[in-house]
Amino acid sequence: MDDLLLTLPIIQAQPAAPAVPAKPRKPDWLRVKLPVGPEYAKVRRLVDEHKLHTICESGNCPNMGECWGAGTATFMILGNICTRSCSFCAVATGRPNEYDTDEPRRVAEAIQLMGVKHAVITSVNRDELKDRGASIWYETVVGIKQLSPITTIETLIPDVKANWAALDTMIAGGQEVVSHNMETVGSLYRLVRPQAKYDRSLEQIRRTKEAGKRTKSGIMLGLGETKEEMYQAMDDLAANGLDILTLGQYLQPTKRHIEVAEFIHPDLFAHYREEGLRRGLKYVESGPLVRSSYHAERHVNVPI
Repeated sequence: MDDLLLTLPIIQAQPAAPAVPAKPRKPDWLRVKLPVGPEYAKVRRLVDEHKLHTICESGNCPNMGECWGAGTATFMILGNICTRSCSFCAVATGRPNEYDTDEPRRVAEAIQLMGVKHAVITSVNRDELKDRGASIWYETVVGIKQLSPITTIETLIPDVKANWAALDTMIAGGQEVVSHNMETVGSLYRLVRPQAKYDRSLEQIRRTKEAGKRTKSGIMLGLGETKEEMYQAMDDLAANGLDILTLGQYLQPTKRHIEVAEFIHPDLFAHYREEGLRRGLKYVESGPLVRSSYHAERHVNVPI
């Protein structure tokens, strides 16, 4: 028996595998209703009939049911393929097709048929175009105003990469609000917006304000930003002439996109709203489900 015991292999204890941090679980306050109802169906039909793109669909917006059910939508012009590869965005990236010169007319007609009182227009980035698509932006806004004079318009414009002549054209059509989203704090730009620059986006907002426009921007929370970084971002925006800020929870659209670092509690969203107002912003829309075009109709009449 002793000889048998001596021949048994000695089994060494293996170190325990390092614990994998559990992914944050989506909280109850982020649950949304599925899109239903006759108004939703009407918008769905008009979007399909006019072969239009909406950021509501391309961006997997959690408020699509609420907004479309109220007869409103955010239209995306210049195609649905973006030249940027932001790590948070669900819009397809790649080499865009030739843009459709008839698109401004179709967008304007659809808005007229829908009886939209306030329209939000956005677009993909078209960095390959010399004017960044500015001529289509201008024609779209002018076309909407011609067919629906009572419709107010917000344009959510992309980064023009310091092509300030293109910016001037984009904002010259008569829209009431011009928005350009910062998306995140400065320290996270290389991770979240690798082809953008924090200071350049601030300058774009400043130039828009100097042109006499009502300015707006949006930031996603839950990407790993700190409170101090959020305070700094709000200070920077206020110093560069921002009027309206939207704050919402980042939600990972697919497994290929950057993961959620944290789900921000509604109480912290409320705190950031108060901080933004205290730091000089005129209006702050802040909550887990807020997106840049959420309740956009309210932002036209904000005293500035």
